[in-house]
Amino acid sequence: MIDKRLITNNNTGNLLKEIAQSIQECERFYFSVAFINFSGLQLLLDPLKQANKRGIKGKIITSTYLNFTDTKSLEKINIFENIDLKVFVTDEREIGFHTKAYIFEYKDFYKIIIGSSNITQSALKSNVEWNVEIISKHNDEFVKQVLKEYDSIWEQSTVADVEFIKRYEELLESIEHIVTTKQQFVAEKGSYIVPNNMQRRAIENLERLRSFGENKALVIAATGTGKTYMSAFDVKKVKPKRLLFLVHREEILRKAKETYEALLPNENLTFGLLTGTNKDTVADYLFANINTMSKSYLAFDPTTFDYIVYDEAHHATSPSYQKVMDHFKPSFTLGMTATPERADNENVFDLFDNNVGLEVRLHEALEEELVIPFHYFGVTDIDSIDLSDVDIDDVAEITKRLKLNERIDFIIENMEFYGHDSEKRKCIGFCASREHATYMAEEFNKRGYYSIALDGNDSSEKRNTFISRLEDDNDPLTVIFTVDIFNEGVDIPSINTVLMLRPTNSPIVFIQQLGRGLRKHPLKNFLTVLDFIGNHSKTFLIALALNGNRYYDKESIKVAISTGFANIPGNTHVQLDEISQERILAQIDQENFYSMKYLKEEYFEFKKMNSGRAPLYLMDYIKFDGSPDPVKFIENAKTYLGFVAKVEKDDQLKLLLFNEGFEGVLKELSSMLPLKRVYEFVILRYLLTHHEISLERAQHEIQKEIEYVDDDSVLHAFQCLNQDFYDSVQINNRPKLCMHEKHILKRSDLFQRLITENEQMRKFIEDVIHYGIFRYRKEFQNKYYGVPFLKLYEQYKMVDTAILSNFRKIHSSFRGQGLLANGSEFFLFIDLHKEEDIKDSIKYNDKFIDQKYFHWETQNNTKQSSDRGKDIIFNQERGINLHLFVRKYKNIEKSKTEPFIYIGKGNTVDYEGEQPIQVTIELEQEIPARLYTEFTEKV
Repeated sequence: MIDKRLITNNNTGNLLKEIAQSIQECERFYFSVAFINFSGLQLLLDPLKQANKRGIKGKIITSTYLNFTDTKSLEKINIFENIDLKVFVTDEREIGFHTKAYIFEYKDFYKIIIGSSNITQSALKSNVEWNVEIISKHNDEFVKQVLKEYDSIWEQSTVADVEFIKRYEELLESIEHIVTTKQQFVAEKGSYIVPNNMQRRAIENLERLRSFGENKALVIAATGTGKTYMSAFDVKKVKPKRLLFLVHREEILRKAKETYEALLPNENLTFGLLTGTNKDTVADYLFANINTMSKSYLAFDPTTFDYIVYDEAHHATSPSYQKVMDHFKPSFTLGMTATPERADNENVFDLFDNNVGLEVRLHEALEEELVIPFHYFGVTDIDSIDLSDVDIDDVAEITKRLKLNERIDFIIENMEFYGHDSEKRKCIGFCASREHATYMAEEFNKRGYYSIALDGNDSSEKRNTFISRLEDDNDPLTVIFTVDIFNEGVDIPSINTVLMLRPTNSPIVFIQQLGRGLRKHPLKNFLTVLDFIGNHSKTFLIALALNGNRYYDKESIKVAISTGFANIPGNTHVQLDEISQERILAQIDQENFYSMKYLKEEYFEFKKMNSGRAPLYLMDYIKFDGSPDPVKFIENAKTYLGFVAKVEKDDQLKLLLFNEGFEGVLKELSSMLPLKRVYEFVILRYLLTHHEISLERAQHEIQKEIEYVDDDSVLHAFQCLNQDFYDSVQINNRPKLCMHEKHILKRSDLFQRLITENEQMRKFIEDVIHYGIFRYRKEFQNKYYGVPFLKLYEQYKMVDTAILSNFRKIHSSFRGQGLLANGSEFFLFIDLHKEEDIKDSIKYNDKFIDQKYFHWETQNNTKQSSDRGKDIIFNQERGINLHLFVRKYKNIEKSKTEPFIYIGKGNTVDYEGEQPIQVTIELEQEIPARLYTEFTEKV
């Protein structure tokens, strides 16, 4: 009997996973692939190492076809004593070599995978590839034929010994000398350069904002994602007569000018610099250093420039920028930043009228291929280092324990084993302290690895010198050890290795350090990250950082770990060794992410990132990729400010909150977070500066945020703000923000008083409104989802569906479980795992059949002959929309009720029985593999 299946690369699995598992389970293996490059081989190093330990023998054939196989891969394979390596030399025969076969021999059968994948990171992880797996007995004719053909190719191939590899390397070097790149050709053809997906989305959003009369906007995107090109594409579209491009650091200035010149080559424009040494003030497009401009801005008329770009816009709150911003009056102002930090209590969002053209953080950047993928290897640290009883913030004690010669050898051993992309290693090592960095550099130098330690006390000239040397392929410097610099704002494009040598105590710092090596560079295809994981109490933070989702629960993190973080897109690879995995999973089980203890730790760790200042505003949490979710703090204390007052023991804040009207308004606004419909907050944003708003004006304002809004939904938002659908308890306990009369919405007296008579209170109210809108943009973009206003795979509570379906009765009736209805819209709220401790409850058999079909049981009193039963059974014929909302567990954390996830509409295709009726529902949209795994995987 022969078993067959198709292996493709998707969110639940890929060829890499299958090969890695098979190497570790088989008795022998035989590969024949046309190409092997190091980007793919590195992902198989650990399985091959384990096979070597177990004495599993293997044979590998590759080829010189198209000279795509690299010598680094051949040399690395030869370190394994259990593997025989041969190369099929094609140039001698003038024939192609296209085999892609992976053969695994077991005691009673063979597993043979034949298809389209070579050993490259893309082929193993992300390309559209078809590989067929066939399992058959030893005596099967197909198996005999495959093995016979393999033996034939093996006999025709050449042993990849040192001499062969040397000759092959010489051949590759001679080919590289012949090939020349003509970058100047591209520069002359600006029309050939097209925007990537991120840049296109940003330009569309900027154009929409301008069409509604806005003249300022901010774009937030990770370093290396192409913000400068994005701005140039937008400028090309707008065609300003005069442009000013302002930067904080002069080294960026010339690169920006070159980018614009490349993209706008035939526009009859002049490009100039304004620096300490260049004064091209009459240029059409002027690229200026803020230092110089802040001293000479008065020489320019305020209307000189039609379009101004502020690069690194988080600096724009400083006095030098403020003088310039106040002086010039352009038609449009664009800010660009990777980290929208608040400086001196000033908010960078306010400077750009809280208009955000786009926000792209690490995971989106990976998904859009704006940065290179990373290969992360979490390696359990040596036993000699015990951090289990040390405070993670006790830097002196951690430094002392990390300074072991034995650890240096262990780090180097792993660095050599996993290797790196490109010829020269260009490495940043992140250390616990200056003392630790100095120690690491000294010890690496002793072992022949030329290294240097740099920190914040070193001059910028010294830093720039050593960065240039590290980037120089001919310079012997290979490692810079650092502690308090390079986390962000430093651009070293060719970095190919990152060493994490300190305990992770912040997802923000982890992501910043990871990001140092992700900028695209011609000489690298991936970044190697080695994280030496100790037994300290916060190891699980690594999983939070890698998971890349600010809104997490225990179950989703555990599933991510068990699936090798399959939710991370593209060719990025995350591998935690067995000990680290077990340690992290144990810590997650023990931790309560909603306990006051955990929330305080999370808050104070973020406070350190906030330069030690209490983060008083929700918008502070927008600054960093990896910031905690402040809605958790709100859930703990009803308002964010109430949480801060409690943990900071701040009497002034407590006094402010003693004003019942103010606290009530904060509670009312905070209870709506996170927004699932932006209409109400957009209306409130307008009412911050206007006494009233009409339906027509509200529609106009809402369309600044989304592409369309229907009239009835705007009216429903007015009614919601007027508290038309509150029950008597809510009306008695919640302050009224607005009054609705004849399609005009006005500020309530309380709202009017708070935002006009007390500046401090106004700022905090504005903050909640701006944060709600900003977070909504991030999660929903500008799409109109119709009525009901539901986005696939978003999280919802039951009461959300009342608002989102324009339900015009008391909204608090939308609670409980099972089926809730608004006219022809039926909302099915389903728990996959029922509460075991509820006595006498019906155990409904609700489950996924597969990614397309769901088995659901109606409430136990529903008969087929009833109207409700017919509506469910014949939903399509009767015009009923069945919306499915699913959650794995009602509670994961103590006292924390999980939201449901909307998996879309479905239609009944089969049914049987009654009281309850057992229904098979076909989903209109097949559930994504990643989400299906999360719902069905048991951890």
